[in-house]
Amino acid sequence: MDTSRLDLNLLVTLEALLAERNVTRAAARLHLSQPAVSAQLARLRDLFDDPLLVPARRGMTPTAKALELAGPLRAALDQLRATLEARDFDPATADLTVTIACSDYIQAAVVMPLVVALRARAPGVRVAVRHLMPDLIEQQLASGETDLVLTTPQPAQAHLRAQHLFAETYVLIGRRGHPRLRRGLSIEAYAELEHVIVSPSGGHFRTPVDEGLAALGHRRKVVMSAASFLFIPEIVAASDLVALVPRRLLRDPPARLVMIDVPWLAEGFEVGLIWHERTHGHAGQRWLRALIAEVAGAAPFAP
Repeated sequence: MDTSRLDLNLLVTLEALLAERNVTRAAARLHLSQPAVSAQLARLRDLFDDPLLVPARRGMTPTAKALELAGPLRAALDQLRATLEARDFDPATADLTVTIACSDYIQAAVVMPLVVALRARAPGVRVAVRHLMPDLIEQQLASGETDLVLTTPQPAQAHLRAQHLFAETYVLIGRRGHPRLRRGLSIEAYAELEHVIVSPSGGHFRTPVDEGLAALGHRRKVVMSAASFLFIPEIVAASDLVALVPRRLLRDPPARLVMIDVPWLAEGFEVGLIWHERTHGHAGQRWLRALIAEVAGAAPFAP
């Protein structure tokens, strides 16, 4: 290959094409027109004397040559970006886009205060939120599709780094004026209420809470299974249903709802931040991770 014909912009385009495997999406990622990216792909094919990406049923499939290039190309460009940005990163003037994968609960509990903080401190930083797909975390972080993942801690994986953010607990919510809802609720009274639960995979009516109740000799009446925590406060406020929700979901609870601690129910979970080794030294990413830890460390609302 004649390296004198090599343009750094072409390598950036190749990185985007290998990550997106679609010319239209790569163009959007690069803020270029589709014809411009198609023209650059043609130049890349000529330079490498290889098709690099070939049409497939959905998008494009990289050739063996492209797959061979992907890792070294990404590492080289990441190192170059980290070197350049480490010298002049200033949050107030930074132009940066970060992609975060998380659940809808994390969007409300962490991403919302993060975006508010960014508008004040780094107005040029944009946040793109992706749906969390636990089985694809390492793949999406490695490819650059995702920069950060906010989720429960994952088993240690090569090339991934993690930081604990906070321990979450559950609180019981119900509509204000509910005839059977009161502070100091016993486990027996709790089990007799009508419950709505969250089943992210859909359709299930049991959670680890039910296993814990069964061990204590109780069984609650679950009448609804929802796919999202964000829907639950509305249905609870409009009915006599009750629900256990993560405490941080309701930092500022609506006046229509009451929140009740259930100390005999110890169920909870951990939330952490996961990122790839390739972005570990990136000055902007380091600053952003510190800001996420700051906003996530705020004390949750206490009923």
